[in-house]
Parts: sequence; C-alpha cells; structure tokens
Amino acid sequence: MTLFLFETVEDPSARNRPKVRVTPPPPNGIAFTKPPMALLLRYMLTPWSGDRLTDHKLVGRTLQVLYDGAILSGTQLQGTSLAGTNQALKVTLSPLTLEERARVWYAIEKPYRLSLTYEVRVVNLDAEAVELVTPVSQRSVNYLGPEAAQ
Repeated sequence: MTLFLFETVEDPSARNRPKVRVTPPPPNGIAFTKPPMALLLRYMLTPWSGDRLTDHKLVGRTLQVLYDGAILSGTQLQGTSLAGTNQALKVTLSPLTLEERARVWYAIEKPYRLSLTYEVRVVNLDAEAVELVTPVSQRSVNYLGPEAAQ
C-alpha cells in the first residue's frame, strides 16, 4: 500500500484564532505569538499487490482500520512531536470527484489505479515569530469637563 501526501492546506475552520501568550514570559515584558497554523493533509492510498482481488481486499481492510481508528491521540502518537500533548488527529475518508482523480493520475503519468483518499486534520504547525509587548506600568486620566469640549 502506497501512502502519498498530495495536498497540504490551511484548515479554514481554525483560522482567525487569537494570539497566544508565551510562557514563561521574558524579563521586562510579555510575549505573544500567533496561534499554531492548523493544517489539513490529504493523502492518497493505493494498493500495489499485482492482483486485482488482493487490491480490493487491501482497500477493504484499510477502510475498516481507518474507520475504527478515526481519531488518533495520546499513546497512539508516540514517536512524534505530538506525543504527550492533548492534540488529536482526525482521519476522514474524503473521496475525490472523478475529474480530480483523473488530474492526479494524469499528473503522475500513470494509468488510474484503485485508490482511497483521506483527510487528516488538525495538524498544528507552531509559529516562530514572537511579538514582545511592554506591560502598562502606570496610567493617567484627565477629565476636562463638558466646557472644554466647546
């Protein structure tokens, strides 16, 4: 079975999140960073057994395994940077239209093969830019009254 990452896009459902406060804060200030970029990864799985019946069995078994284990979290993420975090990866069958499939197979210059396409979300990619902000140490309010406005 070949696992082929064919598209990486930003997950639109996780856009426009507020900035995240960096902990521990740097001395003499507060630091903020952008929230992690939420990515949506699209994969194509293609069996290569050399026998059509075996290919169909492989596709069926793959569907079962990915349906039963559609959410990967906790100890299942060991060996990755997500191990020990509260992150979860959601694996969803995401069929392409016939036209989209034709484009993929045309691009790799091979005849069409039996295949499955899945989406994996949300993979968070941490931001590197940090914005330093100096906290307000004092403030003053001056009230001139309604006469001053004229």
